[in-house]
Amino acid sequence: MRIFMLIPTLAMGSAAWAEPLTFQTAVEKATEQAPAILAGEAGLRASRASAVAAGQLPDPSVSVGIDNFPISGPPAFRPGQESMTMARVGIEQAFPNPAKRQAERTRAFAAIGTAQAGAAVSAQEVRLNAAVAWIDLYYAKRRLAQLQGLDASLNDLQATVTARLSSGTARPSQAYEPDQLRAAINDRRAQLEAEVTKAQARLASLTGDTAADVIGDLPIFEIDREDLRAHLSETPRLAALDADVTAANAETDMARAAKRPDWRVSTSYGHRAPVFGDMVSVGVSIDLPLFARKRQDPLIAAREAEAERARLNRVAGERDLGAALSSDLADYDMHRRQLNNARVTLVPLAKRRAELDMASYAAGKLDLGSALLSSLALAEAEVDALTREADVARDAVRITYTYREGRP
Repeated sequence: MRIFMLIPTLAMGSAAWAEPLTFQTAVEKATEQAPAILAGEAGLRASRASAVAAGQLPDPSVSVGIDNFPISGPPAFRPGQESMTMARVGIEQAFPNPAKRQAERTRAFAAIGTAQAGAAVSAQEVRLNAAVAWIDLYYAKRRLAQLQGLDASLNDLQATVTARLSSGTARPSQAYEPDQLRAAINDRRAQLEAEVTKAQARLASLTGDTAADVIGDLPIFEIDREDLRAHLSETPRLAALDADVTAANAETDMARAAKRPDWRVSTSYGHRAPVFGDMVSVGVSIDLPLFARKRQDPLIAAREAEAERARLNRVAGERDLGAALSSDLADYDMHRRQLNNARVTLVPLAKRRAELDMASYAAGKLDLGSALLSSLALAEAEVDALTREADVARDAVRITYTYREGRP
């Protein structure tokens, strides 16, 4: 189903449109400026840098010492007379078992995936928030402009009342009725102006532009329900849960690899008194995981439980996201029906009633107060229609940025 939402640009003076941003520009600027995205990119760089060292052999170690130094007997404290005394220098290299090294590499790449998924989720949230902020400001300004049209029409009505008062065909109290309506409009205008200010503040905080404003049209959004459901698993939220599963499995592999022995190779050179000759030693040492039941096995069980939890969280996340999509689509359909009702029924009826009441007032068949209330009801109906239109736009943006690739 294709939904086209083309909204005409609101004409404003250059002072009101300081630093205007189109919809796409606002989203892109927010993406460039968002600290959350920059932090995610830094975390991704850290994960990639760490992955370079994963699975590498440990650094070799050097040992220096004196062996068999005599402290008793005839050669005490005279190492030159003891054949076993020697100055020793050696080097040792540890060789973790291949399974452990591979598990380290797998864990490092899993960390990269987790960082990428987290960055994607942050970017998605920033884009969505910026898009909604742009829409809020755009429609807040349109509602305010709609109300100002009624205020301007009161000037003509005030002249009519003054003429009737002069001719004696109107009661003196009717002279105050336009001012009462204007006061009611001023209250509503104050509310709408506050909405404009708050929406502009939200957009400014996301784009980093203190003078952020809106200009241009809303893009065309396509809501394809079957496509959304078919590609639900590709959303950043579920990708993040997939990364958690991969990371948990890598931790399990690391725990299992600990049951396999590591080994080390060492060699040393011993220098003795010239009369005795020098020595070379070579050795190999191997770890013996003899107490796995109380050491490695409990850790393996713990990591397996964590991996199972990650898998279950992934299942729950997909179910929750599917339910959220159904709920968002239901809201979208509801708001579209409400918007259609406003455009087809509510606004035309309010307009027709206002026209009839003003005609009746002009013919002297209706008091001014009732005619003015009808005009106010028309203005409110038109403002409400814009509110409903904004609801539909927000729904379309939220669905697009949450369940698709994140860009219209």
